[in-house]
Amino acid sequence: MVITTTKPNSLEKFLELPETKPASEFINEKSRQKPMPQGKHSLLQGTLCEAINQVLKFQKIAIAFPELRCTFGGASIVPDISVFRWERIPRDESGQVANRFLTYPDWTIEILSPRQSTNKVLGNILHCLEHGTELGWMLDPEEENVFVISSDRRIQMFKKQQVLPVLNGIELELTATKIFEWLRF
Repeated sequence: MVITTTKPNSLEKFLELPETKPASEFINEKSRQKPMPQGKHSLLQGTLCEAINQVLKFQKIAIAFPELRCTFGGASIVPDISVFRWERIPRDESGQVANRFLTYPDWTIEILSPRQSTNKVLGNILHCLEHGTELGWMLDPEEENVFVISSDRRIQMFKKQQVLPVLNGIELELTATKIFEWLRF
């Protein structure tokens, strides 16, 4: 038996396909599968979501979602972490969190995996910023630095004890050192 697959040529056709593991994304009219997360990536993603949610979720300020599909601006992407301000979290008719997020995150966070294309990751962050996202982070576990991309598309590199910028109005103090120390236990 021969199995053939066709690549979708539109966002609508892409969204009709079954989900893949790891997730596939559709951006710039192309579908591509994200790399399988490895140890450093998984630990940073889980711990960073916990750290953000410990401060923001219980105060009903924002929520960090891991691997959440966000569809907007002609693309469907799955940031490693998507942070939504409380009032922007999509909800269904019953008031519960919606299953489909047809909007951009307020803060998008990506974690580079070995041999992952930096350009593709930055492309996803820039797509978010072009459509309303306030802040993007790209964590590089190998170099132990964090690139921060602001809504004006200014890119800054933070390392060691430099305090990382977060969303306006949020009190959360993180440094590259603190984040990458989570990998040493």
